Amino acid sequence: GRRVERRRREGRARRVCHATSSLVSPRPRLSARVLRRVSPVTARPRAKSLVIAMAAEKKKLWGGRFSEDIDPLMEKFNESLSFDRRMAQEDIRGSMGYARALAKTGIITDDERDALVAGLTIVGKEWLADTFEVKDGDEDIHTANERRLGEVIGSVAGKLHTGRSRNDQVATDTRMWLRTRLVTLRGYLRELITVACDRAEREVDVVMPGFTHLQSAQTVRWSHWLLSHAAAWQRDDMRIADLAPRVNTLPLGSGALAGNPFGVDRQALAADLGFDRVCPNSMDAVSDRDYVCETMFWASTTMIHLSRWSEDLIIYSSNQFGFVKLSDAYSTGSSLMPQKKNPDALELLRGKSGRLLGVLTGFMCVMKGTPTTYNKDFQEAWEGLFDTVDTMSDCLQIATGCLATLKIDPAAMERGLSMDMLATDLAEYLVRKGVPFRETHHISGAAVKMAEDKGVTLADLTVEDLKPLCDAFEHDVSEIWSYEKSAESRDTEGGSSRRSVLEQVAKLRKYLKDTEGEMSKTF
Repeated sequence: GRRVERRRREGRARRVCHATSSLVSPRPRLSARVLRRVSPVTARPRAKSLVIAMAAEKKKLWGGRFSEDIDPLMEKFNESLSFDRRMAQEDIRGSMGYARALAKTGIITDDERDALVAGLTIVGKEWLADTFEVKDGDEDIHTANERRLGEVIGSVAGKLHTGRSRNDQVATDTRMWLRTRLVTLRGYLRELITVACDRAEREVDVVMPGFTHLQSAQTVRWSHWLLSHAAAWQRDDMRIADLAPRVNTLPLGSGALAGNPFGVDRQALAADLGFDRVCPNSMDAVSDRDYVCETMFWASTTMIHLSRWSEDLIIYSSNQFGFVKLSDAYSTGSSLMPQKKNPDALELLRGKSGRLLGVLTGFMCVMKGTPTTYNKDFQEAWEGLFDTVDTMSDCLQIATGCLATLKIDPAAMERGLSMDMLATDLAEYLVRKGVPFRETHHISGAAVKMAEDKGVTLADLTVEDLKPLCDAFEHDVSEIWSYEKSAESRDTEGGSSRRSVLEQVAKLRKYLKDTEGEMSKTF
């Protein structure tokens, strides 16, 4: 009786287990061929032949542990060769340096090193000649180059990746690519500063209204306005110079995250590839994308400065102002209104600044949630970085062209001046007579109200009109009603006087000369 009861319980348990397994993991439908009975004796050779076939099949760099084909959509979703091919030469050069470093450790022979370098040279020339043939499975620039290297020199190509991961490889390629582009971008920025200096020096005698809140404020010089933007561009130049050493730091030799097991001399490798230093921690080396964020931040800040400069010129070029006229080379017309001349170059500079700000914000959001160390999320950096560099290259050159070719209208600038802009000068006149500024501010304001009530300008007020406001007014008050004199009175460092403006030009030129050597750095 007990045996019968035990069998019933076991039967119920088996039925429950079968039902549960069917719900959780239903059996796949198998073909009749697969369902044929295979004895344990014949199963082993079959499994072995499958492994051999998998090993012989053409695989990705990471394909050894996978047995199923990748989804074609995933292939497209995952690939980056369509955009990281721009780093082909950097990938080639980095691989050459790594081959030399491996040979120094003895893990590969000198002959193998030479074969690798010779083969990489051939692959690099194919990219330069645009004859490199991309094939299925070339998911990124590293895979493509290594696959082609194997076709050129054979199995020894498989030794190139010894101790190296795509994690430290891609970071190295990107830094090598970016460091040369930053030098180019900095050159364009410095050309813009130079053009501003040239115009400021040449047109120093032109006065114009200065604005706060876009309301007429005080008299300044056109050159002073130009140099206000050049001062911002100088800070941009300082920022890119400060960024460069952090970009030019070597991650190669860090492996996937834990370091290199074959004793690669990273300091010697850094010197060979033109890096200033090595990343001090292998986990950080493959995880760090600060240099991408910093480049995007530099670009965004520079574009903010270009956008504000553009906005000023868009306003100044309008018919209501007429201070400047843009060259036809940087303007367009209307498809409907024949009279229109639109400042499209400046408007595009203003618009592109917003897009680059979006790129920066987007990538920082990508980075903020990623765990240490490498994550595939980082691939999202490259398209944004490439777009940032391309956009900055165009924008800096366009800005320089606009500034070099625009024409100013000094008469229109002078017409934009008004006597009420000398109200501060009136207050300062009384300060020189010993009246506290807080009192002179109110007195000058009362004079402005008086002129408005009389329907005249401030300069039309007589001493007799002003005396009731303050006994300190004398006949020499008439000497302040001069726009040129107003600008000249601001003769401190950085001010609007002729001397001060020319001093600012000289300082900028000295800065460019003193930092010229930084532009000749080679990698």
